[in-house]
Amino acid sequence: METSTSYLGLRLKHPFIAGASPMSAHLDTIRRLEDAGCAAIVMNSLFEEQITYAETGTIRHRDPLDAEFAPALSWFPSFTDYHLAPPDYLEHVRKVKSAVEVPVIGSLNGTTSESWLKYARLIQDAGADGLEVNMYEVVTDLDIPGLAIEKTLCDLVTELKRTLKIPIAVKLSPFFSAFGNLAKRLDALGADGLVIFNRFYQPDIDIKTMTASPVLHLSHNSELPLRLRWLALLHGRLRSSLALTGGIETPGDAIKGILAGAHVVQIVSAALRHGPAFFGTVRDGLQQWMDWQHVESVQQMRGRVSAERLSDVSAFERAQYIRTLHSWGT
Repeated sequence: METSTSYLGLRLKHPFIAGASPMSAHLDTIRRLEDAGCAAIVMNSLFEEQITYAETGTIRHRDPLDAEFAPALSWFPSFTDYHLAPPDYLEHVRKVKSAVEVPVIGSLNGTTSESWLKYARLIQDAGADGLEVNMYEVVTDLDIPGLAIEKTLCDLVTELKRTLKIPIAVKLSPFFSAFGNLAKRLDALGADGLVIFNRFYQPDIDIKTMTASPVLHLSHNSELPLRLRWLALLHGRLRSSLALTGGIETPGDAIKGILAGAHVVQIVSAALRHGPAFFGTVRDGLQQWMDWQHVESVQQMRGRVSAERLSDVSAFERAQYIRTLHSWGT
């Protein structure tokens, strides 16, 4: 059986790769990931705020030493709290590339398309095989329309494709009113991959102190259906590679992602729970499933449960909605 796949034009032994996480911040862990069977590694992210503070002493155009901005900026980590300063991040990419044979994909996380994007080229020059860009922001300004957010994202892809030779993947959230249209536009602008979906970390409220408290939960497969739906809706309709991230707990979850149309499945939470050995577990699970189902290749199974063959996808979606509610007597 053939388990190889292609992602961002990179040939991989199988579809299971490490998503951006603290696991890639240490060389020994990265070597363990490769030894366990991880097919590619997305580096931990370099944040816009790290870069702008290192270069200008400001965060989001605000001086953290200014009393007016101190309360708002106190939520951000101090510069020394980041594991790697921007120059050190570039050196880490070089070391990782020398330490492993699997493809290494850099990661930038920000909210604007400003000068910090020059680090995209520096990450390329450090030897990265690709770049994942994560425009992570909860838009709280009530005067900013959705079209403005989409334009910023499209302008970012246009700029990156103009300046980089390595492929780029865009990590997206599902919170767009017409996500399919945005995906199509990014594809047309040359995005080599779309990563579906980013997870927004939701704060809780401490009722004792009456303050917001940050909470980090590892993902569960209850989050998987949303991702499967959009993979299935986009498969076969875009040129871009599709990556699934979030909601993988078992080999079966990962198999569902490929059946929906994913070229790769990014794994983070399961590897944090079970260690790098989970990559071997999920790879073995795929091979056992392929043998059971008499499937000869990943290419043959990809998109088998997608909307590619439907003549009217919107009617199908509406019909399934009504059928599901009807079965519950609603």
